Amino acid sequence: MTKYFDEEWPKEEELLNIGLKQSRQNKADRFPTAKERWPRGGEVIQGKKRVFLIGNGLSRKDFDLTPLKKYGKVYGCNAIWRDELDKIDVLTAVDNGVIHEIYHNGIAQKIPCWFRNWTKVPTPMYESVVEGMIGKQELEELKDYDVITQNERGMSQEFVMHGANLAGQVKILRNAKKETPRGDKEIIKKQINHNTLYVSWIKEPDYSKDIRECWSEYKDHGWACGASAGFIACKEEKPDEVYLIGHDLVSDTEKVNNLFAGTKHYVAKENGPTPHVNWVGQWYDLFAWNQNIKFFKVNKSADNLPTNQPFREWLEWSDKKVLSYMTQAELLDKMRKW
Repeated sequence: MTKYFDEEWPKEEELLNIGLKQSRQNKADRFPTAKERWPRGGEVIQGKKRVFLIGNGLSRKDFDLTPLKKYGKVYGCNAIWRDELDKIDVLTAVDNGVIHEIYHNGIAQKIPCWFRNWTKVPTPMYESVVEGMIGKQELEELKDYDVITQNERGMSQEFVMHGANLAGQVKILRNAKKETPRGDKEIIKKQINHNTLYVSWIKEPDYSKDIRECWSEYKDHGWACGASAGFIACKEEKPDEVYLIGHDLVSDTEKVNNLFAGTKHYVAKENGPTPHVNWVGQWYDLFAWNQNIKFFKVNKSADNLPTNQPFREWLEWSDKKVLSYMTQAELLDKMRKW
């Protein structure tokens, strides 16, 4: 017997509704991302908040940082801005030379920058601060020897100053002139420029901050740049997961382990490895203070080289599941599933 459309449609509609409901459920199972949340019984599926802390160890030399911004905030250290500025969101520096290099190149007008002892002083106080160190005559003596490194003053309302005692520089200069044949200016410069007075004139927009602003007691514990960046990131971002990339801490050779060794403000490539005991202790404290966060130390590979080995000092946090180790390949594989 022939079936008519109006007789069959209720059955078809029921099947379509069942299929539509199943399709929506499947989407919820497949795409529980921060941008595409599907409700399940009133519950919203939240994405994990991640931070990537980028150090300057040699292990990250061939690791492409480009995709990281898609999955979380990227915090860089020191001179990383020279090569990877477009791949970081925040920059941290703790040594005077690098700090002022960063500011003089306008980086703090582009992204947030956290600096050590970054006290901004009103511009009208500049002359009194400098002349409080030395007199006008001594200041004139120093002018030709690049003792003061600064950016353009312009209409700046504030400045930050770090570095050498100018009275000591005058003494060094006068002794160098006596000891240098024919008063060769370039030779004298090399003798006195080991200690420079750095001045940064504050420009707008200004995204620079003092690390002490992150500590409730307005105190900087004197940590190295890597752990300082980690502390700031945990305070500012309140992440669920933190990934340490390029924070090698030790060296695989008898030489210093840093991508920028041999460049301005860094030690020579031929220098021996930097002692790591303080760095290990600082990260230990950071793990202890943030046990609600999962930390992942991302090593280059899983071989037996020193940079790829777990730290005995951190065993406590591995046992407590606060810290895990993974390779760069494992991180990339994990990212494909996010």
